[in-house]
Amino acid sequence: MGTADRFEKVYKQGITTVTEIWVDKKTGVNYLYHLDGYSGGLTPLIDREGKPVISPLEYHE
Repeated sequence: MGTADRFEKVYKQGITTVTEIWVDKKTGVNYLYHLDGYSGGLTPLIDREGKPVISPLEYHE
């Protein structure tokens, strides 16, 4: 699995100010990406207990 194939965008909101959720197909970890103007950031999503949000893996190598 190449780097370009590792992540899948599962949610997108906005046009100039963009919020997206990406899922790592290898680990299932969900990441929040936010872009506003010339600035952006990426961080793992966490649950109430401070653990990363993990989607069930449907992908097999």
